[in-house]
Amino acid sequence: MRPAAGWMVIALPLSCGGLAFGQTRELASPASAASNATAQAAVLKKYCVTCHNQNLRTAGLVIDTGDLLRVPDHAEVWEKVIRKLRTGTMPPAGLPRPDTSTYNLLASYLEKEIDTAAAAHPNPGQTEAIHRLNRTEYQNAVRDMLALDIDTAALLPADDQSYGFDNIAGVLKMSPTLLERYMGAAREISRLVVGASTLPPSAETFRLRSDLSQYEQLDGLPFGTRGGISIRYNFPQDGEYIIKAELLDLFAGAQVKEPHQLEFAIDGERVKVFTLAPRGRGGMARPPQDAAKPGDPPKPPRPTPEEQQALGFGGKPAEFLVRIPVKAGPRLLTATFIRKTSALAESIRQPFDRPHGEGDYLMYEPHLGSVTITGPFDPKGVHDTPSRQRVFTCNPSTPAQETPCARQILTALARRAYRRPVTEAEVGVLLNFYKEGRSSGAFDAGIEKALRAVLVSPDFLYRVEADSTKVGSSGVSRLSDLELASRLSFFLWSSIPDEELIDVASQGKLKDPVILERQVRRMLKDDRSSALATNFAGQWLRLRNVTGAFPNDALFPNFSDNLRRDFVEETELFFGSIVKENRSVVDLLTADYTFLNEDLAKFYGISTVHGNEFRKVTLTDPSRFGLLGKASILTATSYANRTSPVGRGKWILENILGAPPPPKPANVPDLPENGTSGKAHSVRELMVQHRANPACAGCHSRMDPLGFALENFDAVGRWRTISESGEKIDASGVLPDGTKFNGPAELRTVLVKNQEQFVTVVAEKLLVYALGRGLEYQDGSAIRQMVHRSAETNHSFDSLVLNLVKSTPFTMKKSSSPSLTAARGKEIQ
Repeated sequence: MRPAAGWMVIALPLSCGGLAFGQTRELASPASAASNATAQAAVLKKYCVTCHNQNLRTAGLVIDTGDLLRVPDHAEVWEKVIRKLRTGTMPPAGLPRPDTSTYNLLASYLEKEIDTAAAAHPNPGQTEAIHRLNRTEYQNAVRDMLALDIDTAALLPADDQSYGFDNIAGVLKMSPTLLERYMGAAREISRLVVGASTLPPSAETFRLRSDLSQYEQLDGLPFGTRGGISIRYNFPQDGEYIIKAELLDLFAGAQVKEPHQLEFAIDGERVKVFTLAPRGRGGMARPPQDAAKPGDPPKPPRPTPEEQQALGFGGKPAEFLVRIPVKAGPRLLTATFIRKTSALAESIRQPFDRPHGEGDYLMYEPHLGSVTITGPFDPKGVHDTPSRQRVFTCNPSTPAQETPCARQILTALARRAYRRPVTEAEVGVLLNFYKEGRSSGAFDAGIEKALRAVLVSPDFLYRVEADSTKVGSSGVSRLSDLELASRLSFFLWSSIPDEELIDVASQGKLKDPVILERQVRRMLKDDRSSALATNFAGQWLRLRNVTGAFPNDALFPNFSDNLRRDFVEETELFFGSIVKENRSVVDLLTADYTFLNEDLAKFYGISTVHGNEFRKVTLTDPSRFGLLGKASILTATSYANRTSPVGRGKWILENILGAPPPPKPANVPDLPENGTSGKAHSVRELMVQHRANPACAGCHSRMDPLGFALENFDAVGRWRTISESGEKIDASGVLPDGTKFNGPAELRTVLVKNQEQFVTVVAEKLLVYALGRGLEYQDGSAIRQMVHRSAETNHSFDSLVLNLVKSTPFTMKKSSSPSLTAARGKEIQ
């Protein structure tokens, strides 16, 4: 069998002598074990040894001298063989291949040998002992600890990714520059929470994407409005703030035929309504005349001088601003146009669904471009906010009460931040910071200073799993209950443990399987488990790539940021329903329902959904079932101007079948752009030309058929029957084993024939995300246990997660002690 390049060369005699781990195979007699090993050795000799022998050493793998009675001794090699067998990727197309039964017998034999040894000698693999919180985890931790929603994208840089996720400990390093950013974030957060520091006025601008359609009401904005933006903003102190809005640049030269009203509101209470007056022929805003001429439409009242300046009279860009007093704390600011009528301006052409081009001939109503909040001016401190209620568990009325109260506050803060009970010495360190702040200010200033110290403490920024004192010669030990609690909460919530979980772990009860299961089920029902959809699924399914997708606006003139948002929300709600309803993970491929609002339903050709709210909808078109029919995934795996059968096929191999192709060779040319040869070719024709290169044919024979099955979906996931070149879509495909299919529905049927393979992929992705590291060969046995045990409940999501959190890699750790590492190296030698 030809594995991916990079396999280690290892020589193993293919004899059947010598029993390894014989005492763990008590049910098999030496004679029957030898007979079974001989039979499987014959299969390897017939189908694999032809290439993978000592002479050819194809792909660096030698198995003609392997000992099948000592499989666990070289589990790393055999685990790779198992994967090739289970995915049916070896032998290569064109060579003799065994039947399904032979595949399964050989794979099962190897798995049983490895799993038996793994049960007797647990090996959790090497996980980083120090794991920095990533940006999302930091944001959620601040939210749950301090009742404060922050925008970490404005405070911290994006994290590096590895193995498809941004929570991998090995790449979450700390540089001097990043440390400065964390210190700045701690200063900003402590000021917002406590409000003791005097803050100079600052400005923050919120911009709307230029391709966001604002012709209709947007989700989260009041009925009777159109377009605009809603901002959940934390006003740092009581005081006055200037709120300014600007129109979208595309509208700068448009001629408005009638007045429009723009409303500012805070927490649903109207603050100000501005009138955008009609513009003259030159595109400048002009004040309405005092007297109307015969035949002129009615004119609105003349704006005040302040409004005239804000509206841009005199050729300035149209701005709307107001200065108002606002109480500190999180407020919902909305800026939106008051809806006038659903009637469109008369036109000989159908108007686009998105703002498009420049001038009023394409953009017939004004769109909001940005909102800027500046302040506070004349600050008056902070009196009562959710954050202060969370932090200030006591309020001293006399100087004698201050230190005991500070101790109480800081003990509670540190317990939540450090995810464990804290010592007197640790509280003493924080009290020193409190006293330093108190010496130059009031009681609140001391708490603010101490909170800043908590937020930059390594105990908060890092998850630390120290080496256990109870470690045997293998260097393997169980996680402490508190370490397990942190692993659990950052896995399921992407955040810190709550009080209940810390209490259970502090009492040493979390190691009890019954209590552990109870906690897992509780946490999955909690709203914070939505992080599995937004964070885990968002990265696994590449939903984050959709926000950066910019389809060609000439080919897809109606694609807008509204659809971009809807695509992501649909898939997150769909994945979330699998979690919340404890459905089988196989439903991710086969479910006949999804979540739609009116715009997305219209895009899918469904006419029975009305309104902006997403709701569960039963699908009648099998082509849209499951993940393969989701526009988010179809868009993320396409180019800006056309589909990518290679990209879609590769996505299926990686995320559905668990058999990713090797990296593209450096000397292989890219697919030629359509029309470069003087004739428009279909993508299928271009791929046939590409596969003529022998270096390409091997991988593309697996990828291309899978991608072509989805060709009826264009580059933004819309159904079509005619290709970019004007020809009828051919969505047929043939896999290397001869399996034929046509279109997404038949492809799905092929993929779910071996549903355990897809469940295995989900289990692998979950384990990588839960551990914060890449998979190692030692994890193979744990993954198989997760899959086999979850089969008892038809692979329900809860069951898969429960088996993961009880597995060896999740509940155990390997010592990082150099002495133990050296000792293990001597044992291996």
